[in-house]
Amino acid sequence: MSVSRRTVLTRTVVGSATLAAAAAVPAMSGARAAAAPGSGGYEIGVGLSDITGPAAECGMMGYSQLEQQTAGIHLRPRARAFIIGSAGQRIVFVVAENGMIFQSVHRGVLAELARRFGDRYTEQNVLLTSTHSHATCGGSSNDYAYNLSILGFQQQVYDAEVDGIVEAIAAAHADLGPGSLALGRGELHNASVNRSRVAWELNPVADKQHFPEAIDPAVTVLSLVKGGRQVGAITWFATHNTSMTNENRLISADNKGYASFSYEHIEHGVRYLDGAPDFVAAFAQTNAGDMSPNLNLRPGSGPTEDEFENTRIIGERQYWASKAALAQARSMGGPVDAMLCYVDLADVAVDGRFTPDGQPRHTAPAAAGVSLIAGSIEDGPGVPGVPIPEGVRNPFLQALGDPAAPAPAWLADAQAPKAIAAPLGLLPPVAWVPNVLPIQLVRIGELYLAAAGGEFTITSGLRVRRAVADALGVPLEQVLMQGYANAYHEYVTTPEEYDSQQYEGASTLFGRYTLCAYQQEFTRLATAFAARQLVPRGPAPRDVSNLQPNFQPGAGPDATPPGRDFGDVLTQPAAAYPLGAQVAAEFVSAHPKHNTRRNSTFLEVQRQNAAGAWVRVANEGEWAVKFYWSKRGTAESVARFTWHIPADATPGRYRFQHYADSLRPDGALHPFTGTTNDFEVR
Repeated sequence: MSVSRRTVLTRTVVGSATLAAAAAVPAMSGARAAAAPGSGGYEIGVGLSDITGPAAECGMMGYSQLEQQTAGIHLRPRARAFIIGSAGQRIVFVVAENGMIFQSVHRGVLAELARRFGDRYTEQNVLLTSTHSHATCGGSSNDYAYNLSILGFQQQVYDAEVDGIVEAIAAAHADLGPGSLALGRGELHNASVNRSRVAWELNPVADKQHFPEAIDPAVTVLSLVKGGRQVGAITWFATHNTSMTNENRLISADNKGYASFSYEHIEHGVRYLDGAPDFVAAFAQTNAGDMSPNLNLRPGSGPTEDEFENTRIIGERQYWASKAALAQARSMGGPVDAMLCYVDLADVAVDGRFTPDGQPRHTAPAAAGVSLIAGSIEDGPGVPGVPIPEGVRNPFLQALGDPAAPAPAWLADAQAPKAIAAPLGLLPPVAWVPNVLPIQLVRIGELYLAAAGGEFTITSGLRVRRAVADALGVPLEQVLMQGYANAYHEYVTTPEEYDSQQYEGASTLFGRYTLCAYQQEFTRLATAFAARQLVPRGPAPRDVSNLQPNFQPGAGPDATPPGRDFGDVLTQPAAAYPLGAQVAAEFVSAHPKHNTRRNSTFLEVQRQNAAGAWVRVANEGEWAVKFYWSKRGTAESVARFTWHIPADATPGRYRFQHYADSLRPDGALHPFTGTTNDFEVR
């Protein structure tokens, strides 16, 4: 689901080249996954880092609601990196639990990797993808269309994402050692539903027969083993990471984040603040454009009517599906390699071999359709109260101008049957979305990833996979559509789905033949990949980082209530609690923007051990703890924490300890700590 699902526009106004590996794929062996050290012929490294942005007064990325600003943390989003090497070649695969991978972040990560590692990790062999959570911070983009509801570029969010991704890659690099790979496949039928069935039904019978339930149930899992022990797992499954609604204000990695948390923390005992984890599990997207986790086709509805419970259940179902697929995994061989080039999606001449009617066609400059005003009613509301009520102003738009200027007739013709709401590709001072975008092929043994920056529907993903598989001469199941990768430009529907102009079609920015252009360009890339040919890099992606306004008010000096100091406890816990109960406490706090505490914590739940020392047992980066921030007056902050005591918690004496930094009028930051009374868990 894209930022314009909530119609950010109408809501706020009405080669270098590389040699490819040979395409021949070795047959699957019959060996099980637990291989001896180094027997797989791979070098493997895994890494993880925190990418949480400011937990207060930062617009959230995805639903494009001006009023949806962060006000606490539920489950910290993280970046998970995997490096796989063979025969001198390496690939880097990163899954970030954020809204999108924007070109700005892609560029920033690559620049820092070049500074640290030279030409070891480049745009050619690094693949960055997003889980597409809508409960994380926005503002890391340099594209105006995706910053309108955020009120501009947010340096703290950009730094958190770039630094966290680079840290995860660096950790994986430091972790490199001999290992083996295993590949498992399965299906999951109760964690997604087609939210655009009316459009999907317009596809040819041959395509629809591939998805009898109008969903893509495929679960693909790559297991990474070192020293006879599993150290990582990557699970691909198509469902939107939108179990959390636009009413939520807590930063959360959503259902895919809970799946990772289940695998890492609950099963493997990973403690995220205790150095490098010994197991990393990522849950990646594929072609999730029309796949919703809201099984009742209403926001926050399905399987239950509670968004937190839905997040847990849909995440848990993905986790168990991953485990089931791994139970059938077989060891895998074959080389690793990658190839990337750039395409100007606004100006692609498409050969008739790739169009439905066999006629040559052309893509068009980006335009948002009127249909996106309705939003996706299955994952979130449309625009309430259109037109915008009197007195509501967006300073971002006042600075840039109204994007709803009439589209020229030639663009209307080129985008037909779309009714254009905003000609994004023609707006001043520069186009509000990127049009030069990367496509990439990554090979990991027998598995190929066709990576691009769109939200591909299941049928558009199927057509790209077919094109790549045909060009490589491999079975279809060995190719995955890796959406949400390296850049972002909203949706990709089939031409037939586009004609329906549902939300996804209206958000297919480059017109009816966008998918056809992708099929053509991926065929070109895969053909070169198979023939070991050099591929030109293509047109250069833009850099407009110097043209980034920001109208989000900053956080000034903090204040305390009369007679209170920072860290004072406003609400103490009760004296005792049974297992399964919820503990709550409130502290005089400070604005989280003064210190986002990335790779750290605002709260520790501590237990007193036999020696009398207090040891951390939980923090707000984990599922059972929630951090709620609120403002009193203009400068007073209150931090409220809740802890749902696990049923298997060790009885004993506990307490909460809160950490933050206050900004004083002299401009200096002052760290402080607050501690509650002890309480008993029994």
